[in-house]
Amino acid sequence: MSQTRHRIRKPSRTSVFIGITALALGITATASAGISGRSHSAAGPVGATSAEALLAPCRISGAMGVQMSEGLPTAPGYSRSTGEVRALNLMIDFPDAKGEGTAADRLAEFFPQTSDWFRTSSYGRLTYRAEAPIKNWLRMPMPFAAYGIERGSAYEPGYRQLVEHIIKTSDAEVDFSRYDLINILVTPNAGPSALDTVLSVTFSGNGEAPMADGVPLANTSFVYSRQDDGSGTYRETGYRVLPHENGHVFGLPDLYTADGGGTVGHWDIMSEDWGANNDLLGWHKWKLGWLDSNQISCAGKSGVSDHVLSPLAVEGGTKLAFIPVSESAGYAVEVRTRAGNDEAVCKPGVLIYKVDSEVDTGRGPVTVSDSSGASGGCTRRSNVHAELSDAPFRPGETFTDEKSGISVSVVGELRNGSYQVRVTRP
Repeated sequence: MSQTRHRIRKPSRTSVFIGITALALGITATASAGISGRSHSAAGPVGATSAEALLAPCRISGAMGVQMSEGLPTAPGYSRSTGEVRALNLMIDFPDAKGEGTAADRLAEFFPQTSDWFRTSSYGRLTYRAEAPIKNWLRMPMPFAAYGIERGSAYEPGYRQLVEHIIKTSDAEVDFSRYDLINILVTPNAGPSALDTVLSVTFSGNGEAPMADGVPLANTSFVYSRQDDGSGTYRETGYRVLPHENGHVFGLPDLYTADGGGTVGHWDIMSEDWGANNDLLGWHKWKLGWLDSNQISCAGKSGVSDHVLSPLAVEGGTKLAFIPVSESAGYAVEVRTRAGNDEAVCKPGVLIYKVDSEVDTGRGPVTVSDSSGASGGCTRRSNVHAELSDAPFRPGETFTDEKSGISVSVVGELRNGSYQVRVTRP
């Protein structure tokens, strides 16, 4: 039986526009095949090889009772994150909030952009197939207000009733067993503006969801009002709420906290999904199975070790060095540049952050180390956390964790854009 704990995203102190509410149900206690009856591979890196064995100290484990743990491997019950993933998209409206424009227009706000985003971020390892077998608005039988959906609403009873109504009104035209995940694209005029209250939410790993065509609708994202901050960039950036919500479907936690995006900034879409495009952290790419074992360098032994890391946005090469400090935590080291999905990088360099698998989603499971503390950052782009925008370390700079005695020095930048880093640990 699932244990449910709710996480509500609050606006950042520095910007009322930062933050998307994302609520995720606890995973089922037993393995689930997800929404599809097709064979699923588990989310996360797979395969027992000699390289994998060398990574054992760096594969920090998840902890019982932690909601959407950063530990490896990702717990069962979520959608698979490699290969072809089929996403069912249903555009719904209500008697008291009739669809604005056509359902096709609503779908076009998110596709093909979302599919392209996942293809770029995964180096082509995730093929995101967006399908919409019902081309028109799917009218719900009750007014929107009757479902009692508000910011942070639990699955019971409102969302369960809504899902049951979605099944009833669409099942004649949809075979739910053919899909890995579901996106419910709600007409934007249902509920408040996202500038006031964000309702977008994901219920993931929910094996007790209503059944249709023999499968539970266990991994379902709901997107409501448009994330439009008035800057004129909505056509380019408004879709990014969906990759964030689908990140939960694949088992990724929220990286923002109650104070906003101050622990990770714009370095991961699970932290900030408003504003300029951004990517996932290297740790998340490993967790999703988008990096091979030979692309991870584990600094688990005492002494000094050198690591050459290629930019995260470029396919191939070693992407991540990891320094475990316990069975549940460690430091990740990667190179970030303005390329691929990373549109807002104003200071390329070596990003260092701590990952803790014993911290719940929305409580700060990842913390980025700022090389230029209290500098104010190097960007003034709308909805990009400024203070951490210049967090990467440059050649000649060193990060030190005095408590563990670990240090990471950036030795230099190579001609091909890679960086050499030196790890020292007791």
